[in-house]
Amino acid sequence: MSVRIRLQRQGRKKKPYYHIVIADQRSPRDGRYIERIGSYNPMTTPATIDLDNDKAFDWLMKGATPTDTARAILKFKGILYRKHLARGVQKGSLTQEKADEMYEAFVAEKEAKIQARREQSAKEREAFLKAISGKAAPIKEEVKEESAPAPEAEETTAEAETSSEDTQATEAAEASEEKSEAVAEEAETSEEASGKESEAEAPAEKEDEAAKAEKEAKEEEKKEEKEEKPAADAKGASEEE
Repeated sequence: MSVRIRLQRQGRKKKPYYHIVIADQRSPRDGRYIERIGSYNPMTTPATIDLDNDKAFDWLMKGATPTDTARAILKFKGILYRKHLARGVQKGSLTQEKADEMYEAFVAEKEAKIQARREQSAKEREAFLKAISGKAAPIKEEVKEESAPAPEAEETTAEAETSSEDTQATEAAEASEEKSEAVAEEAETSEEASGKESEAEAPAEKEDEAAKAEKEAKEEEKKEEKEEKPAADAKGASEEE
């Protein structure tokens, strides 16, 4: 008969927790078991592991084989490390006192990490609950201490500022002069264009006046011709009579 260290599922749907049991390999997962040595709850942060280390170590030394998940739990709790140290004691490479000291140091370090993780998860949950309740978390403002500048550095900064102000003033003066020159050039070009337009308009007006005069002269000639015709007809009639 082969003995296994394995998990036995408990709990309802989507809310599982597990018993860590010593059972016969042929028995079903949730069936009969030889001994219960702990429990495992993966739904918490971090996962909660309650294990009887001495019983787990005894069964390991008797030859019980853990499943993959049970092996990970035993490794996390330091049971496999304790078995490794026990083999070293059997071979004579370690003393029992040294092995116990190393195992206790390992367990203390592991428990410190677990406690830090629990405190971190508690803070995260508290911050989450505050965010849900609408209370904003306080904002920590970092105050930076500025070191007093050296006098030489102050002088150099002052000179740099004055030089920058002078350069800005000269640039502004040059920009204003360029603007005034551009305005004067635009005024000259506009005057020249207006003079050319007036010169072009003058001969056109003269031509219009000459054409009007010619039309008036022609109209007067036509009137005179019309007046002369009835007079000539009247003379011819009188002569015939």
